[in-house]
Amino acid sequence: MSKRTWALFAATLVSIIYGVTFTIAKDVMPKYVEPFGFITIRVGGSVLLFWLVSFFGPKEKIALEDYPRIAAAALFGVALNMLTFFKGLSYTSPIMGAVLMVTTPMIVLILSAIIMKERMKKRKIFGIILGLAGTITLILYGKSMVNAPNATLGNLLVFINAISYGFYLILVKKLMDKYNAFTFVKWIYTFGFIMVLPFGWSEFDAINWSTIPTDIFWKIGFVVVFSTFLTYLLNLISMRELKPTTVAVFIYLQPLFATIFAVGLGKDELSLVKLLSAVLIFAGVYLVTQKK
Repeated sequence: MSKRTWALFAATLVSIIYGVTFTIAKDVMPKYVEPFGFITIRVGGSVLLFWLVSFFGPKEKIALEDYPRIAAAALFGVALNMLTFFKGLSYTSPIMGAVLMVTTPMIVLILSAIIMKERMKKRKIFGIILGLAGTITLILYGKSMVNAPNATLGNLLVFINAISYGFYLILVKKLMDKYNAFTFVKWIYTFGFIMVLPFGWSEFDAINWSTIPTDIFWKIGFVVVFSTFLTYLLNLISMRELKPTTVAVFIYLQPLFATIFAVGLGKDELSLVKLLSAVLIFAGVYLVTQKK
């Protein structure tokens, strides 16, 4: 398998895991664990796994001037990204959460144009406008009665999470070119854990472990091991070979997997507004990602 094929396979696997995570995490929150308490478990568990694995990985020293970039990647890729996503998901439904994540590639494109000074074509600008129109429609009108106590606020928080992740993809690319993934990802998560702890400690402390059923423990484990530890490693592997905009494009598969999984389990339902919003977003995505 060529490096590029392996990178594309890794990115696809990430999309499947994330698509499934929307519904699995929803089963845990907020009934058994509050959102910020769950993030504390998620990031804390991943920190331990990354440090354990790093002992078997290559031994590299990180330059002192790269720590501010690692701290910024931790802020956008772990702390802000997860806090807004989980809080948003506790207010909105799995499908809507997944569809909103689809705006990330467009955000990455805009940020690449501003930060990396990439030129933007008219077709891409039109695609971005279409995609944002779909997103705004979803935030304002896509209220789902299934599992969504405050859909508007939830959708807005998931959208902020998408912007945050866009920043992370651009920040981490420079680190990827310089170091092995195992060298810096443990530091990204260590910084991220320190940032998350003040928000999540009280909710973590309030968890009543004795009332949590066995299947929920398995679901918490799945989110720590697969949805966090494994997906971040796979994402970094794919980013070594692919551009941030290409990696971001794989997020478009998440709503597909999330929708199939959620509807299949009867956890969510499709509506015309969701379908129309998704069509607008996918049309925008298609225009943004098309090569000549």
